[in-house]
Amino acid sequence: MTIKDIAIRSGYAVGTVSRVLNDHPDVSDEARARILAVVDELGFKPNSNARHLKQREARGFSIVVKGTHNLLFAGIVEEMQSRIKDAGHSANVYYLDEFDNEVELALQVCREQKPLGILFLGGDRDNFTRSFGKVACPCVLVTTRADTLGFANLSSVSTDDVAGAAAAMDILLDAGHDKIGIIGGENSKNADPLSGYNSSQLRLAGCRQASLKRGIDFNPEKQLRISRYSMDGGYEAAGSLLEQYPDMTAILAVSDVMAIGALRAIYDKGLRVPEDISLIGYDGIEQAAYCIPRLSTVRQDVEQLAKRGVDILLQQTDGGAAVHEIIPFRVIHGESVKDL
Repeated sequence: MTIKDIAIRSGYAVGTVSRVLNDHPDVSDEARARILAVVDELGFKPNSNARHLKQREARGFSIVVKGTHNLLFAGIVEEMQSRIKDAGHSANVYYLDEFDNEVELALQVCREQKPLGILFLGGDRDNFTRSFGKVACPCVLVTTRADTLGFANLSSVSTDDVAGAAAAMDILLDAGHDKIGIIGGENSKNADPLSGYNSSQLRLAGCRQASLKRGIDFNPEKQLRISRYSMDGGYEAAGSLLEQYPDMTAILAVSDVMAIGALRAIYDKGLRVPEDISLIGYDGIEQAAYCIPRLSTVRQDVEQLAKRGVDILLQQTDGGAAVHEIIPFRVIHGESVKDL
């Protein structure tokens, strides 16, 4: 009997099961109750010897991943783990819900594991502003900018989200679309989606800038729907846009996973992409190239984000200063945008 068996029986991911068995706080009450019920049902006994062995391992690095459905992060994590291993170190990965506090989790990891350094994949800047000052080890925030936060031990590697989203919007505008629905992402439960410096907020700012530059008004109440970073969230948001904005001719989603959900919603409404609705995403995940039609998107450079994140963290652990870098993006012209 393994935790994979518990994951299959409970319906939760292996990472979630692992966090419950190790009593991590970043698990919902519902998930914890379901997993513990399956543990009791199956009579599972954690291998305490393996747990103690893990605790005695030499200190390595930690990777804290914000969001459990982000396919872009999956690719970056894989690259990071490979590069950390090549550097002769180990890496423990911790996943948490996109609404949970990644800095509080990092503080717990620091107390229990004392890592050499931490890589954050995604982050809510408000959480860093409130609590990061308590984190003592070198850290790098990847895909979210940290240059204005002012922490001496916090570097960042990211894409220019404003410019990237503006480029995506320009593709639709250049194709003649001026009735564009936008699916934005939720970075925290109470944040204003149009005001702030988290990734989704910056991407929405880029969308607004591109529209206003062409003299096109942006009406959030009509054009904008907020979604979790998931296919299901994109599906629901697109369905709402299609009902409430019937003259809409295109949709821009601030992540590819949401765009893939939107693609399904469009077809379920009896419409086609791009014949009836044009669609563009953001991130450039591998799956976007295998959609029918192939998804137009803004590709973030997974390899460079991972490489520079790890390189900078290693430099910081050797006494280097904080570094903040912007990695170029690339516009991918797929098959999901049609000229009007």
